Amino acid sequence: MIDSGLYNKVVLLTGGNNPYGIGAATAKAFAAQGARVFIQYFRSSSQRVEESEVRVPGEAFYLAQQTKSTDEVVRAIRERGGQAEAWEADLSDTAAIPELFDRAERAFGAVEVLINNAAHCQPDTFIPRSQLGFDSRAVDGFPMSSITAESHDQHFAVNSRAVALMMAEFARRHIARHASWGRIINVSTDGAAGFRSEVSYGASKHALESYSRAAAIELGQYGITVNIASLGPIQTGWISPELERQVAVETPLRRVGRPDDVADVILFLASEQARWLTGQLIYVSGGHQMSL
Repeated sequence: MIDSGLYNKVVLLTGGNNPYGIGAATAKAFAAQGARVFIQYFRSSSQRVEESEVRVPGEAFYLAQQTKSTDEVVRAIRERGGQAEAWEADLSDTAAIPELFDRAERAFGAVEVLINNAAHCQPDTFIPRSQLGFDSRAVDGFPMSSITAESHDQHFAVNSRAVALMMAEFARRHIARHASWGRIINVSTDGAAGFRSEVSYGASKHALESYSRAAAIELGQYGITVNIASLGPIQTGWISPELERQVAVETPLRRVGRPDDVADVILFLASEQARWLTGQLIYVSGGHQMSL
């Protein structure tokens, strides 16, 4: 039996309220290893949708999940004997970041594993608004608009600035208490190098990857590893049945990814088995993207 070395470790994970999401699956995976998990979440506002619309994966279903709290996730962990707490915070508010660490420490103690999973994503494009049409849809029915200063800033505030500040806060506290073991795992997309129709999302994740590599170089001397899980299409409720069939054909393993596929890789990157890995980007995509 492999011992992950994660028993009693304190994990701070962002983006965990979608019960069908990567954050929820990852929180459950760490709790199953005996880790104590503190979950950040932020409920998006969404148009009210009819119950009949939210039973099939797609835009309406996904948006409905994003309006939920973490109650369902935390309850599931506790029912299995695990330890979990949660706090709602907007990561675009920089003041929330030290408070998030403070709350995690009050609940469980010093944070030893940081998982930056939360993301803002709204399709945008360089194509002029006049060419898009009023009802343009970019990704499986999600509305797309031309890039603006606001769309740019919203993505970078959560997907790169917050990640950088979370890592800096983690490092500051780690060094101050003279700790010698730490893990940071940042979640990116395999479209980060250039994402058609999601240009700000892709660019903000590319910045996350740069921050991650710099952090790996600088923080290794303090016993902190920093790695990136770069995701292909993962069914977190947003992929319609039609798109799922299309993606499966285009993926070497002939299916879309599941949240637990990602959770297992993140768990590995935090484990003792990954102690000699840092500064690495791992494609978690069933072959949807491959390193050259």
